[in-house]
Amino acid sequence: QVQLAESGGGSVQTGGALRLSCVPSQSTYRRYCMGWFRQVPGKEREGVASMDRNYGSNYADSVKGRFTISREIANNTLYLQMNSLRSEDTAVYFCAAGSGRPCRPTLRSFDTWGQGTQVTVSS
Repeated sequence: QVQLAESGGGSVQTGGALRLSCVPSQSTYRRYCMGWFRQVPGKEREGVASMDRNYGSNYADSVKGRFTISREIANNTLYLQMNSLRSEDTAVYFCAAGSGRPCRPTLRSFDTWGQGTQVTVSS
């Protein structure tokens, strides 16, 4: 069964906005470090943002001031609000969860992954 269900990907013009959602399948994920990553074909998967169980967040320099990670208390749904999108933001975006610490947007912090959702920014 899918552990992290993603949605919200799509196509948008430069300067536009998208909001990604990630719905965990189990309530136990409320204690986990959660994050967003992205990957372009031929390149390594890179961290975008992370949020720990206490809502502390970290961002990659490339998205600071434009992207916002948030987390619902009730159901632990994870969001990524992406504003002022640029062509270089085009990638497959992945939701991720991890039980270890520290909680940072690095691959070492995560062990459970969503299926990925395509974000395409034109021009």
